[in-house]
Amino acid sequence: MDLSIIIVNFNTKKLILNCVESITISKPKIKYEIIVVDNGSSEKIETSDFVNYGVKIIKNDSNLGFAKANNQGIRKAKGKYIVLLNSDTRVKKYTIDRLYEFAKSKSEAGVIAPRLLNPDGSVQGSVFRFPTIGRAIKQYWLGKKGLLEKYAPGGNEAHEVEAVVGAAFLITPEAFNKVGLLDERYFMYFEDLDYCRRVRQNGLKTYYLPKAEVMHYHGASGRKILDTRNQWRRLIPSSKIYHGIIVHNIIFFITWASQKVAAVWRKVN
Repeated sequence: MDLSIIIVNFNTKKLILNCVESITISKPKIKYEIIVVDNGSSEKIETSDFVNYGVKIIKNDSNLGFAKANNQGIRKAKGKYIVLLNSDTRVKKYTIDRLYEFAKSKSEAGVIAPRLLNPDGSVQGSVFRFPTIGRAIKQYWLGKKGLLEKYAPGGNEAHEVEAVVGAAFLITPEAFNKVGLLDERYFMYFEDLDYCRRVRQNGLKTYYLPKAEVMHYHGASGRKILDTRNQWRRLIPSSKIYHGIIVHNIIFFITWASQKVAAVWRKVN
């Protein structure tokens, strides 16, 4: 088996059916399998829902979180390469094959991500720089915008980048050998940043591949789990795990202070 595609589902039945259908319609030439991990959804999914697609289903009794559910799928996977997909994505033609072929050509690759598109076809920012205290100071206090926002590199050539959004990315066997699985301490958020950081720490590279494209209905899967206020609350424990308590608090203070100063400035003017 060349490649396994893992998709985690939590109450996104319609989305995941469309996602799986898009993979099949894209007609990958390589040998692949699709594994759906259902995280205790109230919207039950059954093997019969995917009768035309040969999907394997892993069912959990409760929501175990994004990282743990993906790891369940990875452990069951037979493919040499693994693609993680959000349920709110649709795969464009040639994408799976292009990710696979690029991965095979780059022995130093650990993670490879496609270009993400918004539903209207515009390019979605999906690349990160690692958040650091220095970058937080430069952005929030020194006015150097864009250091900590998601962005999309221009052009159609592959780019080596620091980190990519976990909505869609391929993990190579070299990464699994050196880095291992996703860190299950993260319930949701930061697991993509964490994995890309560990990829770099282990001497491998993360690539952004614009010639492979995936449409991403950004946030559609996450909205099923948390409202906006709770999404922000969920970020805090994940940030503490990623940064450590001290660095998390320093970055939080830098951000908070910047917002307070901006609010005062608006009142004065």
